[in-house]
Amino acid sequence: MKVYSELKIRLNETLKVSNNGYKIAVALALVFVFSLVIGYYFISRLPPTGYTTIYVLDYQHKKAIDYPELLVINGNNTFNVWVDVENHMGIRQSCEVLQKVVAGSISSFPVEANAESSHTPTIENGATWETLATVSIDEPGSYSVVFELWTQDDNMFKFTYNYCVLNIEVVDQI
Repeated sequence: MKVYSELKIRLNETLKVSNNGYKIAVALALVFVFSLVIGYYFISRLPPTGYTTIYVLDYQHKKAIDYPELLVINGNNTFNVWVDVENHMGIRQSCEVLQKVVAGSISSFPVEANAESSHTPTIENGATWETLATVSIDEPGSYSVVFELWTQDDNMFKFTYNYCVLNIEVVDQI
């Protein structure tokens, strides 16, 4: 036989919690959790905001691998890569792609250097613009080849913080 303390008896009498109270609390908790899940589903299904993107493909225009890493002066100090820009802004977008070659590493973006070449395409919504970029480096050292994407907004180009960087080592001979 169990002996209940007077405190336990008083607590049970004061609270008078029945099984129906537990059922109601569990049902309310389930409704709340279900509402959160449904709300999250509908919020996550909203259409994403528009974006543009830039990427670099190999010379065969097939893969985002096998980029040149080592160039030899008076040997193979020139290489080609495909630069593609996709527009998913929901409207036609004017862009500017800047190709820059910088000695050493890069500390911030946009890169504070003159562009070796630039392209200013206007890309339809959902379309991809592409160009074959040629890079030639004639001095030994470590280089970063940067492709920056800028988009036009209010009649001026603004940096999108979309960029591609290829790290290249140039040597006199192997």
